[in-house]
Amino acid sequence: MKKIPLALSLLISALTWVQAHPFPKPTKRVLFLGNSITYAGNYVSAIEAYLITHHPKQHYEFINVGLPSETVSGLSEPNHAGGRFPRPDLHERLSRVLAQTRPDVVFACYGMNDGIYMPLDEERFKAYREGMKWLHSELEKANAKRIIFLTPPVHDDPTLGTQGYNLTLDAYSTWLLAQKDSLRWEVADIHFPMTRYLDEKRKTDPAFQLAKDGVHPGELGHWLMAKPVLLYLGETVDSAQSIQEALADKSQGEAILRLVNQRQIVMKNAWLNATGHKRPEMAPGPPMVEARRTYSMIEQQIRAELRKKKAQ
Repeated sequence: MKKIPLALSLLISALTWVQAHPFPKPTKRVLFLGNSITYAGNYVSAIEAYLITHHPKQHYEFINVGLPSETVSGLSEPNHAGGRFPRPDLHERLSRVLAQTRPDVVFACYGMNDGIYMPLDEERFKAYREGMKWLHSELEKANAKRIIFLTPPVHDDPTLGTQGYNLTLDAYSTWLLAQKDSLRWEVADIHFPMTRYLDEKRKTDPAFQLAKDGVHPGELGHWLMAKPVLLYLGETVDSAQSIQEALADKSQGEAILRLVNQRQIVMKNAWLNATGHKRPEMAPGPPMVEARRTYSMIEQQIRAELRKKKAQ
């Protein structure tokens, strides 16, 4: 039998790793940055539950530090939140987040709030572009092994549908996607697939909605965010119409998704509490020591579910 050349063997090994693992080796912590949609966390939990069930030998800690109302542009409209507080600015807290979380992989989803829900304007657009470039630079300095930007979700104007503020987000998304070529950034597109889905549904059901308020997607909308990310990571979820359907081939999928959701609710508030922020009216998070105990307990339950599947 001919011996495989070392270079070819290393290449085969590398390709095998890429096919079997969604993140570079060794990845331990996966961070999600964003606004209220990320804070809601359904799409984060969907991605985590899918990767746990389909890559059970891998152990990734998913950290959600999404902060409602936040921008990367540093902008805030007059009388935001009825004048109670201005929009929080990621610039104020990022260094603390990175120092405490020490992420290996970072997903960042900004844009929805950055255009301040107004028509496209060069000054606001420039602030968004500069904010995203600053963010990418800071994540590189923090030695993140992989940085993946997500285009903003679709916006559904109550009167104009996707032809209102969503046109501003079209421009933001187009610019962000262009950085894949110009700056070699990694960008997963959720904006245009969501927009196409919404427009297509409206053809037969004019009352169809992904978000009751036009901004914050429901369960289906969060799946339409998670799905392109999973596809971007090389997962085969092309035909799945929900996270439940994507997990249907795993007997413990539903139980693991439920546990992941429970854990995310505790941990996201604990991380916000630990890293600090200037947004008032947020639920107080538990101390990190207490949250870590809950994390470990639920991790044991998740691993027990995975062992059940193996034993069946």
